[in-house]
Amino acid sequence: MEFSAQTVQALMQVNPRPPLVMVRGEGSWLEDHHGKRYLDFVQGWAVNTFGHCSPIVQDALAAQAGTLINPSPTFYNLPAIELANRLTAAAGMSTAFFHSSGAEANEGAIKLARKWGRVHREGAFEIITFQDAFHGRSLAAMSASGKAGWHTMFPPQVDGFPKARINDLESVRELIGPKTAAIMIELVQGEAGAIPATKEFIQGLRALCDEHGLLLVLDEIQTGMGRLGTLFGFQHYGVRPDIITLAKGIGGGIPLAAVVASEKASLFSHGEQGGTYCGNPVTCAVGVAVFDALTAPRFLEGVRNRGAQLAIGLQRLTRRYGLVGERGVGLLRALTLDDNDSAQIVETARAMGPKGLLINAPRPNVLRFMPALNVSAGEVDLMLEMLDWLLATRRSAVAA
Repeated sequence: MEFSAQTVQALMQVNPRPPLVMVRGEGSWLEDHHGKRYLDFVQGWAVNTFGHCSPIVQDALAAQAGTLINPSPTFYNLPAIELANRLTAAAGMSTAFFHSSGAEANEGAIKLARKWGRVHREGAFEIITFQDAFHGRSLAAMSASGKAGWHTMFPPQVDGFPKARINDLESVRELIGPKTAAIMIELVQGEAGAIPATKEFIQGLRALCDEHGLLLVLDEIQTGMGRLGTLFGFQHYGVRPDIITLAKGIGGGIPLAAVVASEKASLFSHGEQGGTYCGNPVTCAVGVAVFDALTAPRFLEGVRNRGAQLAIGLQRLTRRYGLVGERGVGLLRALTLDDNDSAQIVETARAMGPKGLLINAPRPNVLRFMPALNVSAGEVDLMLEMLDWLLATRRSAVAA
C-alpha cells in the first residue's frame, strides 16, 4: 500500500505519528508497509509480554474463539473464573474484576477506595496520589495523575486527589487527614521516565496506611505481570497492598485489565461495577495463557537476567558518553541524557537503516526501554550496539 494523508484522514488525530503503517510483527521485530524491519523496544508501551504475534496468544485466541466469544457479563464463564483464581491465589488477595484497559481498572480502584472511605472513614473520599504520576486518560484517572498541564485540559477536574512527592514520606504524611481514604501509587513512574519508588518508601506507605486505616492501592498497569522480574511488582518491594490494578502485559497485546482486591477492600455491591466486555472469555483465555507462561519454571529468572544485562549496557554507555545515568527495575528501564535531545534520537533511531530501532522518549532528556519479556540476550546486545551508534553520531554532530 501507499501511504498518504488521505489514506488516514478518517482516523481521529490524537497524537503525532510518523508516515508509516505497521503491517507485520514477530517477536521483537515490527515490519512497515515498505518492508523495513524495526527492533522494537517499546512493544506497544510494555503491552506485548512475549513480543508480537506470540504463539502463546495466538493459540489461546483461536481455541477460545471457536468455543465461546461473549455470553455477556450476566453469566459466569470458565476462562474468567480460571484467571481470577490464578491472580488472587498468586497475589494473596480475595477477588478480581476484569476490564479492557488500564484507565478503566484505575477507575474501578478509585471507586473501591471511595466506597472504603464512605463505609469505614465517615465519607472520606480523597486519594493521595503523586506528582508526575500517570494513571490513564479518563477524567478521574487524569485527575489522579500528576502529569504537568493535565489539570487544565478538561476542567473541572474530579476533586479529591492531593499530590505528594515520590520517595518523600513526609510529603505524604502531611496530606493525610479526615477526608483521606487511600494512597495510590505506581511502583515505577513509567511516563515520568522509569523513576522507581524505593523499597523503604513503599514500606513506609504501607505503615502509614495501617496506622491511619487507609487503603494502599498500587497501580501495576506497567509494573505488573513480570515486568520487574517478579510476577507482581509489589513482590519486589516486600509489601502486601489492599488493591492492585493490572493491564498492559496481562493480555500479551490483547485488551485486558484487572482490579485485584483484598477481602477487606472487596466492597462492591451488585450494580456498582460492570461493563459489557468485562471478563469476556476470549480476553480471559489469553490472560490464563499469559499467566501460565509467566509462571513457568525459570521464566522470571530470565527477565531478571535480561534486565541486568540491559542495565549494565546502559551504564556502560553512560560512562562512555558522559550521560546522567540509567535507572529502572527489571525490563522497565530508562537512560537520562545530558541534554533535551531524546525526541530527536527516537526519530533518528526509527529512520536508521537498513534496520530501525523503536525506543520511547517519555521526557525531553529521557529514553525508555520496554522490550518483550522474552527478548533474547542477542537482541539486547543488538539494541545496545544500535544505541551506541546513535549516541556516537549525536556526539559527532554536536562537535561539528
